Amino acid sequence: MPTLREPFHAGAAEGFLDAFKALVDETLMLAEALLSPNRIIGEVEQMRALQVAADDIESTDPAQAELLRSRASRIGLR
Repeated sequence: MPTLREPFHAGAAEGFLDAFKALVDETLMLAEALLSPNRIIGEVEQMRALQVAADDIESTDPAQAELLRSRASRIGLR
């Protein structure tokens, strides 16, 4: 049982390090967004346009509407 041989603080230290890395990543993303607001605004406008297009064709082509919504959701993940 290798997990019992590990010191207790090793797992806690790794968890703290992972949390710290996540905090640094989030801080860098926030700084990037604050330094380039036009890019964020453009992405939001593009997402909104895809959502509106999906709403317009929902009744006639639900599969295409779902595809448009999927594309809109991925824009924010870039």
